[in-house]
Amino acid sequence: MIRRRFIAAFAALLALTSRVSAQDAGAAALGELVRGLGVNMRVLVIAAHPDDEDTQLITWLARGRQVETAYLSLTRGDGGQNLIGNELGEALGAIRTEELLAARRIDGGHQYFTRAFDFGFSKSAEETYKHWPKDSILRDVVSIVRDFRPHVIVAIFSGTPRDGHGHHQVSGLLAREAFDLAGDSVRMPMSVTHGSAPWTPLKFYRSSRFGGESTYRFDVGAYSALRGESYAEMAAESRSQHKSQAFGSLKRKGSIMDGVRLEASRVSKVVEGMTETSLFDGIDTTWARVAAEMNGSHAAIDSLPAAIASVHRAYDPFYPDRLLAPLARVRQLATRNPDGSLDAQASLLELMSRVQRAFLVASGAGIDVAVDHETWAAEEPIRTTASVYDRYATPMKASVDIRSMHPKGGLPSKDLRPLGAAQFGDTVRDTTISQPWWLTAPRVGDIFGTPIIARPEDALFGLRATVGIEINGVSFGLDWPVIFRYADPIKGEIRRPIAIVPAVSVTIDQPIQYVPANRPFNRVVRVELRSASNHPRSVKVSLQLPAGLAADSMSVVVGLPDYAGNFGGEGEPQGIPGGRAVAGNSPVRFAEFHVHGTLSEGRHTISAVAESEGRRYMTGYTLIDYDHIRPQRLFHDAKLELSAVDIRVGPALNVAYIPGVGDNVAPMLEQLGIPLTVIAPDKVATADLSRYTTVVVGPRAYESSPALVAANPKLFDFARRGHTLVVQYGQFEMANPGMMPYPITIVRPADRVTEEDAPVRLIDPSSPILNAPNRIGPADWQGWIQERSLYMPRTHDERYRSLLSMNDTGEPPNDGAILVAPLGSGTYVYTTLALFRQLPAGVPGGARLFVNLLSTDQRSAGTPPALPKP
Repeated sequence: MIRRRFIAAFAALLALTSRVSAQDAGAAALGELVRGLGVNMRVLVIAAHPDDEDTQLITWLARGRQVETAYLSLTRGDGGQNLIGNELGEALGAIRTEELLAARRIDGGHQYFTRAFDFGFSKSAEETYKHWPKDSILRDVVSIVRDFRPHVIVAIFSGTPRDGHGHHQVSGLLAREAFDLAGDSVRMPMSVTHGSAPWTPLKFYRSSRFGGESTYRFDVGAYSALRGESYAEMAAESRSQHKSQAFGSLKRKGSIMDGVRLEASRVSKVVEGMTETSLFDGIDTTWARVAAEMNGSHAAIDSLPAAIASVHRAYDPFYPDRLLAPLARVRQLATRNPDGSLDAQASLLELMSRVQRAFLVASGAGIDVAVDHETWAAEEPIRTTASVYDRYATPMKASVDIRSMHPKGGLPSKDLRPLGAAQFGDTVRDTTISQPWWLTAPRVGDIFGTPIIARPEDALFGLRATVGIEINGVSFGLDWPVIFRYADPIKGEIRRPIAIVPAVSVTIDQPIQYVPANRPFNRVVRVELRSASNHPRSVKVSLQLPAGLAADSMSVVVGLPDYAGNFGGEGEPQGIPGGRAVAGNSPVRFAEFHVHGTLSEGRHTISAVAESEGRRYMTGYTLIDYDHIRPQRLFHDAKLELSAVDIRVGPALNVAYIPGVGDNVAPMLEQLGIPLTVIAPDKVATADLSRYTTVVVGPRAYESSPALVAANPKLFDFARRGHTLVVQYGQFEMANPGMMPYPITIVRPADRVTEEDAPVRLIDPSSPILNAPNRIGPADWQGWIQERSLYMPRTHDERYRSLLSMNDTGEPPNDGAILVAPLGSGTYVYTTLALFRQLPAGVPGGARLFVNLLSTDQRSAGTPPALPKP
């Protein structure tokens, strides 16, 4: 059984070789791979979120010491905020997943996740466990420990309340529990860890980044002669991939110390608290340890050190092909006897992976496996072309097999002349839709419904090719991703993974919308159709409407072009310049329906159905596309959810909206019939605000826009002239002088109400904000999502009038959720309520309250005090 699993794992390791990237090419990468042949240790770092990881530790281990290193993030960061776009929730989780993978490509680590959904800020482990069933997430962590088989586990957080965030605390607790239980087949049987066998890590550390003494300290400022920079500089580049969280970092030079503290050890003579000279003190890190764990003869493993030494001696960055024969000898020894312990298996698998990657770099082979456009219909053939280049003056033989899930068998080979090339064409099919694998099933509460895949996230790819290379009798094989490449006039070559999508993708613009309840309304429903088909199609689109609504037509027929936007005849589409906008989204057409009627209060659903060539299409995708990450497509049903709300809007409103970060509020206000103009933050200084009754500043807008900060006096002047200025929450910058008309204080960590159902007490029930044009009652605080309020002022100037008081269970009340103050002849409103989450989710009370804030005047603010001296 162990032998069969090992052989299967050896076949699966080919997927890991596709991790070869720009960081794994050339003499520097080859030097690291060669040096890593003698390293057989593994370290797993565990924390809660993307950007929690210690990139300095990971880089120092993976790039500096060639230790196989992985980061396990319990979540994908879905509950955070987004400083580069308006994606939130699962879409933000997809962005932050890719940011972690981009970081790992730089620092050399692997990446794992559990099924935990980031539901937002949590103040305690107890609250977190109400969302994440402890046994489920613990089993996920243990499954990953058993898959990766680390000798050492490093927890970033302490597992105590001083971690500040319930998710952080839980990650610290579960890391230690997994260390204790991963080797216990009674309390954690293989049946609950997806068949993974028990594994016993040897040492458990906690990071000392956040305080506490270190038992082992190391200098991440050490210089890498291969990379031409220090490990701290590489780590800064890795950390800077967390762009959605604005974590861009300077590359610091010089000595920079990092450290960890030993908490538990199963190694004799190494105990908690003792000072160490290495993470692996007390552990045999040589191949002698592996040899002792082999079943039967271990002569081949005994010979590995000498064979590896031969590779070291042969390494010459100017003549890398001299490594091929000694690398082949290492591979021969590593595969001679596949029977051994779990540790031996994992060590030999990583050795063989490094050998395969070193083969590729040393061979000088150039490989491209490409298609001529990005999106392909799942039910149609995919035309692929593989090119292999011999870039040395040595004959080469190459074979290519392009496949989706299962290889076809025999690989046709071609001989390449020195400095020559060979091409391989094939037509294949892949019906697996390209989407984040963890979103293929609905969530169950705050747990993703798709079973965990206990493999590194960086090893999961779609369509790929198996490439075989032979040079001077030395052969090797590797996996290579199938990509679409094109030339951008500004950026140069762009390489993107191909996407398998339905031939016709169907989505509805703005899938959650507000409508008035119990009053007739008209709404244009735009159905968006995307083509990935290799030929034009006629598509019939119809709507399924709830009772009370009717449409101007039963169905609409739309002519949909092929994937390149052509309506031409059969065969190859004509006139497609290389890489013309076939990157990213497929061609789009719209079907519009004028829907009218009356709905009762509550939620109602409109569904769209597209029919073409005997098939029905009812799903579509949203493309997430940023330069620093791979594109992702999030699929969802073609549905429009209408939130019918009993709401009144003041007749004279005219709103200017200045967007913040992760801000989708403006479209929701427009759906309520509010006249609204969006003004970019950097345009405020030159904008004419005189025609507006109200200006709204979006969440964290000041933090993300220095231009808006500079224009803030203009906004105050707008209010002083008798208008209303509504500012949504910011972070600590709001306490800076000049950010608000009167002072506030915000403590660290900031006050917040994370219980979305926390009771709300009205301090001033008679305030017009709570009564006009909508009377705010208990029902308006129901159905909120994720949180009530965040970054709340602890204290505020007496000129502010406070309207609400709230708190999480067991905490003191905070009355800073809505502050209203007179400003000249007008009114200033500051709210830390999480309205930026409630409105896009269609929460009725959020909409009713926001409309009231827009209508605020000095009746809500009280008597104007004397103006402050300039």
